[in-house]
Amino acid sequence: MSTAYMTPAGSSLTFDVSPLVPQEYAEFRPLVTDSVLYFLERLPAPRLTQILAAQAALPADVSAEVRLADLIFHCPTLHKLGQVVARDRRLGPAMRRRLQGLESLEPVTPVAAVASRIFDEIGADCVRALRIDAQALAEASVALVIPFTTEESDTHGPVKGVLKVLKPGIEERLEEELVIWSELAELIDARCQEDGLPPLRCREILDTVRQLLSNEVRLDLEQAHLVAAKEFFGDSQKVQIPVVMPCSTPRVTAMERVFGTKVTDAEHLSETARKNLAGTILRELVAKPIWSTRPQAIFHADPHAGNLFYTDDDRLAILDWSLVGHLNSREREQTAQIILAALNLDASRIERAIRTMAVAVPDGAALHEVVDKAVGKLYRTELPGLQWLMKLLGDAMFTAGVQFSADLVLFRKSILTLEGVAADVSSGISLGKVLSLSAGATLLREWARRCVASPLSRDYGTHVSNLDLLSLYFAAPSAATRFLTDRLFLPARNRKKT
Repeated sequence: MSTAYMTPAGSSLTFDVSPLVPQEYAEFRPLVTDSVLYFLERLPAPRLTQILAAQAALPADVSAEVRLADLIFHCPTLHKLGQVVARDRRLGPAMRRRLQGLESLEPVTPVAAVASRIFDEIGADCVRALRIDAQALAEASVALVIPFTTEESDTHGPVKGVLKVLKPGIEERLEEELVIWSELAELIDARCQEDGLPPLRCREILDTVRQLLSNEVRLDLEQAHLVAAKEFFGDSQKVQIPVVMPCSTPRVTAMERVFGTKVTDAEHLSETARKNLAGTILRELVAKPIWSTRPQAIFHADPHAGNLFYTDDDRLAILDWSLVGHLNSREREQTAQIILAALNLDASRIERAIRTMAVAVPDGAALHEVVDKAVGKLYRTELPGLQWLMKLLGDAMFTAGVQFSADLVLFRKSILTLEGVAADVSSGISLGKVLSLSAGATLLREWARRCVASPLSRDYGTHVSNLDLLSLYFAAPSAATRFLTDRLFLPARNRKKT
C-alpha cells in the first residue's frame, strides 16, 4: 500500500496514506493509495522534485497525517479537497486536526512575489491611493490576501480593506492537476467495478469539482458572486458579506476587510453565545437557501471554517465566494415532496419526486430498492428529516446511479461540511432542530397568503401547497395503519412461520 521514491538527496522515501482511511471504508484503502500515487507520478518532474524535497525535510518518524498535510499544501486541488473534508466527523480526530490547519494558513508567499501583478492590474493611481501592507494577512489555496488602508479619509476615518491576488503560477499548477483528476476519475470508476466496490461515479463528481476549482482563479466571477450574495443576505442583520471596492480587476479583488476570528476559534464566547453562533451558521447557510421563494437561491459551495468568521461586532462574516451554487424551485419543491411522503411512508411518491428532480435515472429497479430500504427505516431507526434525506439522495446516486444536478450535489456536500463546522462551534445545536424551527416560522409567516391563494400554488418558502398539507393530514391514518401492520403484525406472522 505504499511506494518508495528517490528524493533529490538520493535517499528513499516511503509514502503510505492507507492508514488515514476510516475503518468503515477499509475496503477502499488500496484504491485510495493507488489513486494518490497515480496523481503524484503524473505531476511534472520539477513539481514532484519540489514535493519530495519537502517530504524529505520532515523528520523520518513523522506521522502519515503530517506527511499528507505537507503534500496537500503543495497541490491546490488536494488543498481544496482537504478543506472540504476537514470537519467530516467520519475521519479520525488526528486527521481532522491536521486538515483543519489547511482552512487558514499562515502566509508563506512574500508580497513582493505578487507586487508586479498588483501594479499592472490596478494601475499606478490605485497603488498611490492605497497603503498596502508589506506582510500578507492570509494565504488561501490559490490566492494571497494582503491588507491595505486608503490614504484619503471620510467622516469615519481611513477605510481598511484587503487585496485578493492570485499566487504566482497558480493557474498553471491548477490546470496540471485538473487534467490528472480527469484521467484519475475514469481509473477510479473502473477499479470500483473490477474490485467489486460500491460505484463512486467519480466521473460526474470530479467533472463538477473541475469546473468549480477552475472558477477559483476567476476573481471577476467571485466579485459578481459577492454582489449577488450581498443582495441575497440583505435582510439578514446577523450576516456580513464583504463589499467589493474600487480598483478591483479580473485578476485582483479589492474588498472590505473583516475583523474577527474563525468561528471554530471563538473559545472566548460563552456556551450560549457559541450555540447561537452555530445556529446562525446553519440557519443562514442551509435553511435560508432551502426556504427561499426565489427561483434561484444562491448558496456558498465552499463553507469550510476558514471562510466563516465571527466578527468583532457579533456577526457571521461569510468569505471567499469563488465557489457558489444555486437551488432551483423544482429541486426545492421535490425535496419537500420527499419529506411529506416520508411522513406518510409513501415510497411510490418518494420515488416519483426523485425521478422528477433527477437529471437521469439509469436503473429504475435499483432506485426502487433504495427507496424501499430507506422507507423501511423510518420511525424504526430514523426519522424523516434532513439527515435521512441526505442519506437517501446519496444512496440514490452511488447505488442506483441517479444523476442529480451539479448544484444539488454541491449543496449536499456543503451541508455535510456545515454540520461538522457547527458541531465544532457548539454541540448544543443540530441541523434538524434548526430546520424544523425555521420551517415552522416560515409556515406561520406565509399563512395569511395561503388563505387567498390557489390550493395548488407552491409559491411559498416551504414549497408545499395547501393541497399538499391537506393530503398529509388525510393520509395520516392510513400511514399509521401501514406502520402498525409493517412493524407489529408482520414480524409476528413471520415468527409463526419459522
